Amino acid sequence: MAEVAVTGVAADVNTAVKLTANAMAYLQDEIKSDPDAMAPVNLGDLDLTTDEFILDEVDIHIQANLEDDLVKEALKTGVDLRQYSKQVETELQRIEQASIKDYIKESQNIASLHNQITACDSILERMEGMLSGFQSDLSSISSEIQTLQQQSVSMNMRLKNRQAVRSHLSQLVDELVVPGAMIQIILESAVTEQEFLEQLHELNNKINFAKELSFRETLACSDIQDIVDRLRIKAVSKIREFILQKIYSFRKPMTNYQIPQNTLLKYRFFYQFLLANERSVAKEIRDEYVDTMSKIYYSYFKSYSGRLLKVQYEEVADKDDLMGVEDTAKKGFFSKPSLKSRNTIFTLGQRGAVLSPAELEGPILIPHTAQRGDCRYPYETLFRSQHYALLDNGCREYLFLSDFFMVVGNSALDLFNCVMGKTLSLFLKSMSTYVSDCYDSIAVFLCIHVVLRFRAVTVKRAIPALDKYWEAVLELLWPRFELILEMNIQSIRNTDPQKLGLLDTRPHYITRRYAEFSSAIVSINQTFTSERTHTLLGQLQIEVENFVLKMAAEFPSRRDQLIFLINNYDMMLSVLMERAADDSKEVEGFQQLLQARSQEFIEEILSTPFGGMIAFVKESEALMEKGQLDRLKNDEARITQLIRGFSSTWKQSVEALSQEVMRSFTNFKNGTGIIQGALTQLIQYYHGFHKALSQPTFRSLAVRSELINLHHLMVEVKKHKPNF
Repeated sequence: MAEVAVTGVAADVNTAVKLTANAMAYLQDEIKSDPDAMAPVNLGDLDLTTDEFILDEVDIHIQANLEDDLVKEALKTGVDLRQYSKQVETELQRIEQASIKDYIKESQNIASLHNQITACDSILERMEGMLSGFQSDLSSISSEIQTLQQQSVSMNMRLKNRQAVRSHLSQLVDELVVPGAMIQIILESAVTEQEFLEQLHELNNKINFAKELSFRETLACSDIQDIVDRLRIKAVSKIREFILQKIYSFRKPMTNYQIPQNTLLKYRFFYQFLLANERSVAKEIRDEYVDTMSKIYYSYFKSYSGRLLKVQYEEVADKDDLMGVEDTAKKGFFSKPSLKSRNTIFTLGQRGAVLSPAELEGPILIPHTAQRGDCRYPYETLFRSQHYALLDNGCREYLFLSDFFMVVGNSALDLFNCVMGKTLSLFLKSMSTYVSDCYDSIAVFLCIHVVLRFRAVTVKRAIPALDKYWEAVLELLWPRFELILEMNIQSIRNTDPQKLGLLDTRPHYITRRYAEFSSAIVSINQTFTSERTHTLLGQLQIEVENFVLKMAAEFPSRRDQLIFLINNYDMMLSVLMERAADDSKEVEGFQQLLQARSQEFIEEILSTPFGGMIAFVKESEALMEKGQLDRLKNDEARITQLIRGFSSTWKQSVEALSQEVMRSFTNFKNGTGIIQGALTQLIQYYHGFHKALSQPTFRSLAVRSELINLHHLMVEVKKHKPNF
């Protein structure tokens, strides 16, 4: 009941306070700022007009308080604030009396509450004592934990040290202990079994480890040294026997030695084990292999080379088969042109196919197969087959030696030379014998380019083993090729035209030989260009040109001389252009010679029917340049004869000229070109004739009306151009 009364009184008090507080807010602010504001004020002394009384601020406070909801409600109901304030004060006194009665009524409960609070204080005091004890206990536990932590760190360090020692000791023991399985496998298993190879690796590791420990003077090493040595001796014995059996198997007839070689490569660790643990046995195996393979290669290539020579052409060139030798001088190589499946020594033909990629690295020749088929081959084909077999076997052998015997650089080259040295010497000796009696320059040149291409193959395969051999072969072939070429040059230089039989304007057989030979050498030389070759061909070309001029000088007439020169130049140019590049020195040289002689021949054949007109044109052009054309003013009779003679005979002359040209030249295309050039030159001369007669000096001549119209002449001349 007291709580309800208090609540009601509080509500009334709040209402009264809000009603009075807002109205007196300004006064309260003034009282706080000035304590003397509570003193009695004489209203008579109050000057409302003074500046100190701030009416604006009062208005602001009043206006703000008037906005309050309680003030608004009080103003609406017309409540008297003084009366209401006394009412509130009375109500507060009444509530205070009621509250005191409630407290007296509840005094026992309050006393009981006090006793309970006192009991709680004692309990809390005991708890405080317990917690203090706990705190002291925790302090001691913390120090114990720190001690334990230090002990843990120390124990952890000792544990790590012991583990490290245990690891090293465990590894040492593992390396020192020789398992029974290893002993059994090394002693009883075949060397070709995988488990033997695995245990051999382990044994090799133990041997190396024992050596390392012996350097450190480890006493434990002596405990296993005896058994390791016995296992090593047993393993070496079994490996030696296995490898020697494989090497001896090479010696069996018709054995493909590449198969045992591949087997040895599979077990290349065997030799590595021997080299590390028993060098004397390793040297024995190496020497045995070198001796065996050296004999095998020598025997194989000696037999193969001998059989190849049986399928070579029986007829070969000799020292009399030179370019400048006349056909009637002897009976021999050139007297048997009907021999089948054989090329002349100056013609390339199909011989150049030996340098094509398909044939260069194609299968080697099988001699007995060729003999059964009665096949014969030129020397360069046999040379290619022989050296491709050498290249293939040499590269494979070098790789095997490097891999199995673990050699590199000069050591690998020395070992290769020990194996292949006798075979290479056999080849060089055979080559030297052939070269010393060889006069087939194309065969020698083809062999040179076979070597150059095979050398490029070995470079591509990164096999340096045959480099010195290629150089030695080239040192044999190049001088011989140059010697044969110089012999041919000398033979042409010494040729006597008067001993070559009847004169003929057709291409000479010596120039044909040169053309075939030169085109062959130039076409072969395009891939691997050699300045030495170009120099020798230049000398040969000079001698051939001199020879052609000497032969031409044997003809009594200049016209026959020109026909001979043009036929030979044209033939040589045609043959050269079939194989050589259009911009080669040889082609360009003969093109210039042919053009010069063709132009001279055109002048020669025009001089007979049209010589008078040509002479007049040249004379008049010379005088016109000097301004002295009047000197021909009195040659009216000559001019008349030229005009009427040309008009009456030019068609017959052109026809005869065409027929003569076609009879004189063996190459229709060349003859057609000369005819066209002659007719073109004739039109130019006649145009010059017209031009000279159109000058003022000759305009009064009546015979000018008989001149043939130039365009009409051109139309008529075109009808005489042959079509081939």
